[in-house]
Amino acid sequence: MADVIAYSDFEKVDIRVGTIVDAQPFPEARKPAIKLWVDFGAPLGVKRSSAQITAHYAPDRLIGRQVVAVVNFPPRQIGPVLSEVLVLGVPDENGDVVLLKPDIPVPIGGRMF
Repeated sequence: MADVIAYSDFEKVDIRVGTIVDAQPFPEARKPAIKLWVDFGAPLGVKRSSAQITAHYAPDRLIGRQVVAVVNFPPRQIGPVLSEVLVLGVPDENGDVVLLKPDIPVPIGGRMF
């Protein structure tokens, strides 16, 4: 288990739901990955991300899927891609990423609480 944190620490992490509007292979990545464009609605708009999710997902099957992402980490350069958000997932039994998503469709931009 990670260190215990105060609720005020949790409140600093801005986790929102967005919809993938584009997904492309990322052959330049060191580990297999997919480039994602996720729409969080106003005022955030569309943000880019790189995700190592190729074990379970193909780019063309991701369009329209809702995902949950941290939107207030600083951007990170991943090869030629500036990753602006961290799309969240959990490992399956083999350690491959399974994306987190709402159980039912929700408005984009909604903040997790």
